[in-house]
Amino acid sequence: MFKKNVKNRIKDVCIPALFLLGGFFLWEGLAAVLNVPEFFLPQPSKVILEVIAQFDLFLRHLYITMFEALSGYLVAILLSFTLATIFVHSKTMEKGLYPYAIAIKIAPTLAMAPFVILWFGIGLESKIVIVTLICFFPLLVNTVKGLKTVDEEALNLLKSLSASQWQIFLKLRLPSSLPFIFPALKISSTLAITGAFVGEFLAANQGIGYLILLHSRILNTTTALAALFVMILAGILLFSLISLIEKKVVFWQKSEEI
Repeated sequence: MFKKNVKNRIKDVCIPALFLLGGFFLWEGLAAVLNVPEFFLPQPSKVILEVIAQFDLFLRHLYITMFEALSGYLVAILLSFTLATIFVHSKTMEKGLYPYAIAIKIAPTLAMAPFVILWFGIGLESKIVIVTLICFFPLLVNTVKGLKTVDEEALNLLKSLSASQWQIFLKLRLPSSLPFIFPALKISSTLAITGAFVGEFLAANQGIGYLILLHSRILNTTTALAALFVMILAGILLFSLISLIEKKVVFWQKSEEI
């Protein structure tokens, strides 16, 4: 069993790495052979060298973007979990407020972003609000579904033992909801970075989105792509961290084997 797990882990790392390496050499070769102008599509080796050369700059702006993304992400988690808990225990509140949650999802983020920036300014606050809005709905839907998906026999047993609503929530509803909540957490982690990026694109004077927009305007494509690469790497690390936490917390759920 141990050997099988090690083998699967090696496979999980090696397969994506091989595809990445293959794409790297293909891109590098085509850019060199076709003599593609650097302002149009620089070679990946130049992008990587730019990341190394300007690492301090990228790190400084990445800190801002990740602060916006994580702050909005945490606010969305808190709001969605609180509302989901209320919905599970009150049908009236669910019927009254759920349509407005759907309305937030229906309204495109790009359409709402200018209003958010108008109301909250071009600082960190507007980016945090945009991230919260974009992450909120998937977290709410999955949390509500998870809290409602409980084993009826276990629920009846706890009720027969005169368990309180709080005890039922902690011992049954919350553990049962975790396999539903974690997929939403992983999806929302990527949406959080996208939300911060969108906000910075529209109005900002710092952050990775601002940096990409600034260098794209002056056709400094190498620096713009290097900044994008750094942001993507940060997003992958965040997603991987949540996946690791999921494996530790939801340990009874079998992981999918490829």
